[in-house]
Amino acid sequence: MTRTIHLLRGLLAGLALLAAMAAQAQPYPNKPIRLIVPFPAGGTADFAARTIAGALQQGLGQQVIVDNRAGADGVVASQAVLQAAPDGYTLYFATTTGLNAAPVLHKPSPYDPLTAFTPIAKAGFFGFFLMSHDSVPARTAQELMAHARANPGKLSYGTGNGTSILTTAQLAAAEKVDMAHIPYKGDAPAGLDFIAGRIQLMIATPTPAIQAQIKEGKLRVLATLLPNRSPLYPQTPTATEAGLKGMTITPWAGLFGPAGLPREVVDRVSREMRAVAQRKDIRDTLDGIAYELDGSGPAEMTTLLADQLQVWRRGVQELGLNRN
Repeated sequence: MTRTIHLLRGLLAGLALLAAMAAQAQPYPNKPIRLIVPFPAGGTADFAARTIAGALQQGLGQQVIVDNRAGADGVVASQAVLQAAPDGYTLYFATTTGLNAAPVLHKPSPYDPLTAFTPIAKAGFFGFFLMSHDSVPARTAQELMAHARANPGKLSYGTGNGTSILTTAQLAAAEKVDMAHIPYKGDAPAGLDFIAGRIQLMIATPTPAIQAQIKEGKLRVLATLLPNRSPLYPQTPTATEAGLKGMTITPWAGLFGPAGLPREVVDRVSREMRAVAQRKDIRDTLDGIAYELDGSGPAEMTTLLADQLQVWRRGVQELGLNRN
């Protein structure tokens, strides 16, 4: 009897091993993929990530599950990716915040973004806008700056990502205005306080809730950081047209994996991202939040990451924004 039990156990173990080997032999992907997003649900980055995840899911033939990991300028999400197996089943919808801002703002740096992750593809660019609450008596960017200079320390601005932190600090320094900074874990919670008037300014991508308030005239869009006017708000001038100076950030998003991701996984996901970027329905959906799709490959993503890292290092050093 004992011998029979041992034989059965050995048979079951052998079958389990064969099943595992068979699963590994199947082409990637053969199970659901987790896409980590460094912001809470409800914000612009979350909306863009979920839209792209749905399209990638169709191309990859496996479910792509969005996993929101907000906090610490993207460090929480980044650490989750760093700890994941490099097998392609944990991907990262990384943004400027986690891979440009966090390594520069935090001292010591939590990771080296150029070596700690595997670049897969550019995912796109966020359209950032300078916006004000209607309680502020200003209808243009220059009127807003004049009001801020006349009322030092009385205006509050909210930030829900690293790009907002640096660009608003750059603007304040260039325009010589004194404003109170209120940090948030993402654009969604910052937007709620902005709509309520608890903060008066934001430089951010408008969430759907903010867009609704802009339409009703309760919030104002005064300038865009995009190089050209946005189709979302075609009457809104660019920062250059509005006479604003100092802002040098390119707010990007990209797909990454843990370090050591196999080349065949990178190639497959990159190929699917290129296909997503060519879909008019996805472009039209993301145009509605001023998000510009881009499906360029890992080489282009690496170059952009490195270039913007230098921009962040210069900006943070000049403004003294380092954190302990």
